[in-house]
Amino acid sequence: MSFQAYLDTVKEKTGKTVADFRTESEAQGLAKHGEIVAWLKRDYSLGHGHANAIAAALLKAEHFSAPKDDRADAVFAGKKAAWKPAYDALWAAVQAYGDDVGLAPTDTYVSFTRGGKKFAIVQPTAQRLDLGLKRRGVEATARFEAAGTWNSMVTHRVRVTDAAQLDAEVMAWLRAAYEGAL
Repeated sequence: MSFQAYLDTVKEKTGKTVADFRTESEAQGLAKHGEIVAWLKRDYSLGHGHANAIAAALLKAEHFSAPKDDRADAVFAGKKAAWKPAYDALWAAVQAYGDDVGLAPTDTYVSFTRGGKKFAIVQPTAQRLDLGLKRRGVEATARFEAAGTWNSMVTHRVRVTDAAQLDAEVMAWLRAAYEGAL
């Protein structure tokens, strides 16, 4: 589920926008993430993920109002900047898949979406680039290992230590993840 999908679902359930929640939370003097999450769970019966999304939108409004490309660039700053060209190549390839491709950056990784459904994530570290792919029902291999607890939003993980490892096999798996995201 994309960040915006969380916000949309909360609005459908409660009839309230982020601005409405901001007004209420300020009136109650809530300023800490945990306080806001607890309040939303208690008073609005929101699940943890939905309450967490609202709290993040309230406390990091400037982050979520920044253009997606700027937020994605921020993921590849500092010690992770060496992976920006590899990410740019992946994003260019994914954009060629169709008009329904989207970008959903977080503070630590960037999700690729199709029609709002996540099919891949790209997460840099200083030493490597982790590519997570959602391919339900496909057996893990030595190279395309089970994602396990690394990220529950995807099924497989590829650890890339050299941009040359983003080869035809990886691109075929990425394309298959996109095609499976209907």
